[in-house]
Amino acid sequence: MADTKPFLKLTNGGAFKVLEKAVEQATLDGVPECIAIVDPGGHLLAFTRMDGAFTQSIDSAIAKARTAASFGKPTGFGNVGNEIKLQMASQGQRVNLFGGLPIIVDGHVIGAIGIGSATGEEDLAVAKIAITAIDGAQSFD
Repeated sequence: MADTKPFLKLTNGGAFKVLEKAVEQATLDGVPECIAIVDPGGHLLAFTRMDGAFTQSIDSAIAKARTAASFGKPTGFGNVGNEIKLQMASQGQRVNLFGGLPIIVDGHVIGAIGIGSATGEEDLAVAKIAITAIDGAQSFD
């Protein structure tokens, strides 16, 4: 068995494509958003706070992206009662609020997006469109 394996990596250019697609969709929807793109380790690759987006949504957008990257699943699903435990265990770095999606290509989590400032449903809708900027990204319809 090999000691190493190749992996896919979301490039900076790819992160900005996702960010641009998210801004475009949020603008069309009329919902100013905070938008964060992270790598699989939850490290920030790209971020913007659109004009009119709430400043208090900056941290939650980043936390949504980190959570989606960590678990390889959309945020906002599952046992809501575990929300406080998740936040305490991660010192607020992870949340289970709608608006976080992993970016998965060929079965590999290559990053994630977190969006916040509108309703959870609106955040999630923008995220679903944004990840289509990456060729071959798994959809979450």
